[in-house]
Amino acid sequence: MEDEEDSPPLAVQIEETAHESSYSHDNDDVSVGVTVITGFLGAGKSTLVNYVLKAQHDKRIAVILNEFGEEIGVERAMINEGDGGALVEEWVELANGCICCTVKHSLVQALEQLVQRKERLDHILLETTGLANPAPLASVLWLDDQLESAVRLDSIITVVDAKNLLFQINKYHHLSSFPEAIHQIAFADVVILNKVDLVSPVGSEDSLDKLEKEIHEINSLAHIIRSVRCQVDLSEILDCRAYDATHVTHLEALLEEHQSIPSQNLHDSDVRTLSICESRPVNLDKVRLWLEEILWDKKYGVDVYRCKGVLAVENSDQLHTLQAVREIYDIVPARKWRTEENQMNKIVFIGHHLNKDILVDSFRTCVS
Repeated sequence: MEDEEDSPPLAVQIEETAHESSYSHDNDDVSVGVTVITGFLGAGKSTLVNYVLKAQHDKRIAVILNEFGEEIGVERAMINEGDGGALVEEWVELANGCICCTVKHSLVQALEQLVQRKERLDHILLETTGLANPAPLASVLWLDDQLESAVRLDSIITVVDAKNLLFQINKYHHLSSFPEAIHQIAFADVVILNKVDLVSPVGSEDSLDKLEKEIHEINSLAHIIRSVRCQVDLSEILDCRAYDATHVTHLEALLEEHQSIPSQNLHDSDVRTLSICESRPVNLDKVRLWLEEILWDKKYGVDVYRCKGVLAVENSDQLHTLQAVREIYDIVPARKWRTEENQMNKIVFIGHHLNKDILVDSFRTCVS
């Protein structure tokens, strides 16, 4: 269970309601980043949230405790209750300027109310409770037409327990399905390896290195942060811009890092990461068709959780970025290719039943 010694943040009740606010984003073209925090039971999600709420960081951060049950699903949880159909309840304002609330209804409308408040927010944290797989939340927050530009999905953070993670990972080899910890790592942009102080002092550095290798085998794109009681540098978990198509430098760095991480001999049925490359320019329409067959039709039997890449598109001087979360994908031009750059297609997949030969051969059909 979560650390019981954590005392609740100092808080006072907020009297102002969202509809009374005069704040408007009409003259503000900067959207508010939303960070999704997920993690296995007892890993330290609440500890991380409490740390952010109590820290003196000169940022106005809202925290949403999401109570959607896994059996309901985010999209089907759009329920109004009570006479007023209140969407946001239990609002409190904390001593350091942060806001905390519990959301039991429409996530989209709750986020809209948050960003319409008179006081400008710097960031929103969304802690998932009772939701094992962050993919549905990512679908709501990323490329959601209702949200427009008011908020943007910044990153998915997964908190894991350094002492028990290896057991949680290893036990799925004997099961037909994967435990929550595997899915949460697979979808993460940042993994906080928490409770490193509880790892046996004898050979602890080797043990932690092994844990990081295990995490990178599942998701080589994830940035891993070691922590004790989730005390981390907030600059490493806020404003990551993991889903920002214009943040191409970060994406290229991730792809380069993936190339340098050695892979063990994993079976195709394991949740893992693999990459493919193609030096010839590709036809964008063919790439979209190829992706839709893989993501939507599950062609070739592969199951893709996440996908990131850069594309060299025929008859275009623009470097295109590719991102996908489950069935949702986005391909956009990010910037012009530089003269000294090697215009190469690079795509990294995270999922299971991934077969590199099949993915490489099928992607070649996208070449003009």
